[in-house]
Amino acid sequence: MNRAIIATLFGFGITLICPALHFAVAETSTDDALESKPNVLFILADDFGWRDLSNEGSTFYETPHIDRIANEGVKFTQGYATCQVCSPSRASIMTGKYPARLAITDWIGAGMGTQWKRNTKLLPATYNRNLPHDDISIAEAFRAGGYKTFFAGKWHLGREGSFPEDHGFDINIGGHHRGQPPEGFFSPYKNPKMSDGEKGELLPLRLGRETARFIEDNKEKPFFAFLSFYSVHAPIQTTEKLWKKYRDKAAKQGLPENRFLVDRTTPVRQVQDNPLYGGMVESMDDGVGIVLETLDRLGLTDNTVIVFTSDNGGVSAGDGKATSNLPLRGGKGRQWEGGIREPFYIKWSGGQHGVKCNTLATGTDFYPTLLDVCGLPMQPEQHVDGKSLVPCLEGDTESEAAKILADRKLFWHYPHYGNQGGEPSTIARDGDWKLIFYHEDSRYELYNVANDVAEQTDVSKDNPEIVESMTADMETFLLTTEARMPVPNPNFDTGKFEIQKERIRDDLMPRLEKQHANFLKEDFVPPGGWWEETGK
Repeated sequence: MNRAIIATLFGFGITLICPALHFAVAETSTDDALESKPNVLFILADDFGWRDLSNEGSTFYETPHIDRIANEGVKFTQGYATCQVCSPSRASIMTGKYPARLAITDWIGAGMGTQWKRNTKLLPATYNRNLPHDDISIAEAFRAGGYKTFFAGKWHLGREGSFPEDHGFDINIGGHHRGQPPEGFFSPYKNPKMSDGEKGELLPLRLGRETARFIEDNKEKPFFAFLSFYSVHAPIQTTEKLWKKYRDKAAKQGLPENRFLVDRTTPVRQVQDNPLYGGMVESMDDGVGIVLETLDRLGLTDNTVIVFTSDNGGVSAGDGKATSNLPLRGGKGRQWEGGIREPFYIKWSGGQHGVKCNTLATGTDFYPTLLDVCGLPMQPEQHVDGKSLVPCLEGDTESEAAKILADRKLFWHYPHYGNQGGEPSTIARDGDWKLIFYHEDSRYELYNVANDVAEQTDVSKDNPEIVESMTADMETFLLTTEARMPVPNPNFDTGKFEIQKERIRDDLMPRLEKQHANFLKEDFVPPGGWWEETGK
């Protein structure tokens, strides 16, 4: 990367914020026009990896209902979140903008700037802690178009005054500032935005039922329903029945001697055999099934656009270290494919069914795509970083819009340290090439992900012209989005850093291996014995 530009951004610790965009969303829909509009069901999983689905190749997890969406719609084989952690990706879905442009580049609540107390070479960039009110959210755009809007589940985009109901959702059940359920996945939840159910009620099933109830109550008019699961974020919890099911399944597939390896900065899980996580995945899939079955029963399936995706990669290196994303490298919080490549499915009766699309797609694209398929006015000043994926949905490869999609480049900017071992980095994707710039030492990695999806062979030294070209694109992206940058940490201690690495190898790794082997013992009882309360 051009050292002069990096010095300018890095040395001054830029904290620029993109100018506010003020524009109105016109109320356009009459009652007759509304009757012909398709409904929207947007399903967002939390911390759910690309490889955590049966249809994506997992032989351990069982996901028939989510698989149905993929198999009956268009599956984007190179679909991405806009960040390797949750809040930035969610903000992009809501606004159609990259996290760097919004200045929401880390999970909301993470330390930043001089608040940062960890022993790292850099101090993470500062970031905004609320979804901006100057932006027109996707919910506001749909509500202005005459849609009834609904949100259930995880929000994590700001505190009081910046909750779902403050950004265009008529109904909010469960969405508040926290990134995980306050008391876990069994009622009583103690969620300030949702009443408790019967003791032992399972949260993903409750969210599925709340969404189904909303659909039932609003079946006569178009609706925009956003089902945002807290699953499969930590704490990793399931019922005793499901634990037994997946414990037996893991035993049949053969128990490995080791489940982890240290990949540069932290241990990373290499095996899918966590029975607690397997149960969590099945429960979330059952929650999806509740909603899909309601659409079927009401005869609304063909007139509902259904989206399924996740906000970041599976947790292989933090927050429970519960899954493996292989063959993708890394996972949540990390700069490799395991941290950003997602299940990315769109089912629309006006599009193709049961097909794969290899076009690059990302979280900013949902906003313009859904406006497009629903016949609502596009908002180009708002969804500036998104493209409508309708050409992919229709199988169009010849139009100008299709060619623009095929030639586009994608970018990620994460000027932070992930809890899962991720490093401050900026990423560019151009065709099959992926370039990673590391802010600690101005180092590059270049991968051809078509030939090396596991990102094992850095070919930057062999392709200087590609590095130079993609670096120029990266610089333009950083400047035009007014990206905030990390700054040197004056308190960094090299000696302590070396001790940290030794502890990871000598202390953390053995403890992890023992803990995860224990999950599969026949006499395992979870800390706190949560399933004893459920009676299941």
